[in-house]
Amino acid sequence: MEAANSIGSASASASHPTSAPLPLPVAPNASSGTLGRHLARRLVEIGVGDVFSVPGDFNLTLLDHLISDPELNLIGCCNELNAGYAADGYARAKGVGACVVTFTVGGLSVLNAIAGAYSENLPVICIVGGPNSNDYGTNRILHHTIGLPDFTQELQCFRTVTCFQAIVNDLDDAHELIDTAISTALKESKPVYISISCNLPGIAHPTFARDPVPFCLAPKISNQCGLEAAVEATANFLNKAVKPVIVGGPKLRVAKAQRAFVELADASGYPIAVMPSGKGLVPEHHPQFIGTYWGAVSTSFCGEIVESADAYVFVGPIFNDYSSVGYSLLVKKEKAVIVNETRVTIGNGPSFGWVFIADFLTALAKRVKKNPTALENHHRIFVPPGVPLNYAKDEPLRVNVLFKHIQHMLSGETAVIAETGDSWFNCQKLRLPENCGFEFQMQYGSIGWSVGATLGYAQATKNKRIIACIGDGSFQVTAQDISTMIRCGQRSIIFLINNGGYTIEVEIHDGPYNVIKNWNYTGLVDAIHNGQGKCWTAKVRTEQELIEAISTASGEHKESLCFIEVLVHKDDTSKELLEWGSRVASANSRPPNPQ
Repeated sequence: MEAANSIGSASASASHPTSAPLPLPVAPNASSGTLGRHLARRLVEIGVGDVFSVPGDFNLTLLDHLISDPELNLIGCCNELNAGYAADGYARAKGVGACVVTFTVGGLSVLNAIAGAYSENLPVICIVGGPNSNDYGTNRILHHTIGLPDFTQELQCFRTVTCFQAIVNDLDDAHELIDTAISTALKESKPVYISISCNLPGIAHPTFARDPVPFCLAPKISNQCGLEAAVEATANFLNKAVKPVIVGGPKLRVAKAQRAFVELADASGYPIAVMPSGKGLVPEHHPQFIGTYWGAVSTSFCGEIVESADAYVFVGPIFNDYSSVGYSLLVKKEKAVIVNETRVTIGNGPSFGWVFIADFLTALAKRVKKNPTALENHHRIFVPPGVPLNYAKDEPLRVNVLFKHIQHMLSGETAVIAETGDSWFNCQKLRLPENCGFEFQMQYGSIGWSVGATLGYAQATKNKRIIACIGDGSFQVTAQDISTMIRCGQRSIIFLINNGGYTIEVEIHDGPYNVIKNWNYTGLVDAIHNGQGKCWTAKVRTEQELIEAISTASGEHKESLCFIEVLVHKDDTSKELLEWGSRVASANSRPPNPQ
């Protein structure tokens, strides 16, 4: 199969074993052979039905060709940052997302969102409408640049936050560049950058005219000898342990190993926990689930079981300063089996490469002996979490009461989006029913991410109602695309938690810069609504007002975007944030090492 005709061929990595390609569905409507239509067709083939965009003079013709595809819906966002966040949220739900912006002023605006997608291992296709192909190499100065005749400023920035960059300014290799970029995004589960000259989208070329070859990617297959050796060594290690446990991490998503994780849990009888950034990837309705392992701020009785184990299997973990609570986890390397995307390391060694997570877990499940000792220990010490006390009729609402009611709203037909801040900690304590989605951005932690991500996730999962928990400081960063949610007819419920500032920063290091101007948030959303579309707002200060608001949002306005502003005291934070903040502050303030 020629590289110019096959995404599978274009994407093949020299390090991948040779094997039969896996075909994916072909778009039924093969269209005319222009570059723009080819790109649209490829997006549809990989499962992108919605593209988030901001128009600019360099991408307008390209947008014409994208919207002409009947299976592609173009969603205009209020700014490029939110378009990128929306593509991020969409990719979490659909497996891949896409956004289209204009050259440099648009590209550099979306850059932060693409960096976040890179950190979270999300395949986002970032498409930029670039300069006219005739302007390359002419020493001309163009608008939307920094005033130099060098057009590579944007490319240089994207090189560090994407896994492939394609500059399409010639039709002869456009087919190969586009197909290689898209296939690399899917293979690496990372964002890619595609710049397309503004004068090319409408031009036909023989490589675009033919019907598309079925989209295919070479499967990732473990080295069989390495896999067998890793399983043998791990089984021996675990079968000698008295009270082993399993902890799932965020790389379960990119490895597509959730099912294999459950296979190992069922076979072993070990208690299963989840790292905070992996929440939503491990089934919390499973009888062996014991909670979130997050060091000192773990779910009650979960941290004690994990840290007292004599063997722990961490599957797809990321150990950074946030997930390790300022590097304070009480886990020891010699007791750990670390299962990364392509490598398994047992204690202080040995280590086995080119072993993929799903293959390893499935094979290991056949070799481990059933050992429920640690799970039985958890049952012995476990005490159900306390229920918040009832308060007087007009007593100010407290955050723990808010999340008690959010817990009751959850079902398999909902998904939770948690913004950076105290919502991280409060949402971690929610027990997710079967099929209830959960997303937050822990590795990158960009405040304001959740507004765009809610837009994208809701667009990708129309069968679920999104419950977004957003702090007032974060909301002020990206509030505009509430407009796009209303325009798209979305029915998410947004809880705007108004405590007057950047509370997570306060607990790390306080200062006057953490106090923000208070807005009339419901008034702002009402103004954005402006009587067009379905939107309902409420401002609540007491538990009774909250109960009434949730009832209205779930009943009379169940088909509307519902925005509920929750006013709470500025010092009403979770105990986990207080503990976590002090430990992260301690890690941040370590003095320089002596020279």
